[in-house]
Amino acid sequence: QVQLVESGGGSVQAGGSLRLSCAASVYTYGRNCMGWFRQAPGKEREGVAAIYTGGGSSYYADSVKGRFTISQDNAKNTVYLQMNSLKPEDTAMYYCAADFFPIEPMCTVVAGTLLSSHFGVWGQGTQVTVSS
Repeated sequence: QVQLVESGGGSVQAGGSLRLSCAASVYTYGRNCMGWFRQAPGKEREGVAAIYTGGGSSYYADSVKGRFTISQDNAKNTVYLQMNSLKPEDTAMYYCAADFFPIEPMCTVVAGTLLSSHFGVWGQGTQVTVSS
């Protein structure tokens, strides 16, 4: 069974940067939707960014557009989330998730929202804390 392992979380001050990594335990053949979600205490899980590794199309939530960048390294089975200009409201547990071999060659976004139900494999999460 494929496992996803996140790393790179931590504590930073507002305006700072962090880069999260998500490594898959096995080769995934590069035709998957890889996503980053986050959940803050008392709030619903939010899809932050996603990328279809077979074609490079990407999705960003409005709250992170222009600040976060998702990228991939298929040779390393790793997806990254570069987070710049961090804000206190970015504080959350960040989860990597995979939709392996989706029926359509894309990440599923409905009404501007990344659908978490399409993701069958999840990492354990990494904490990001941004102080003001």
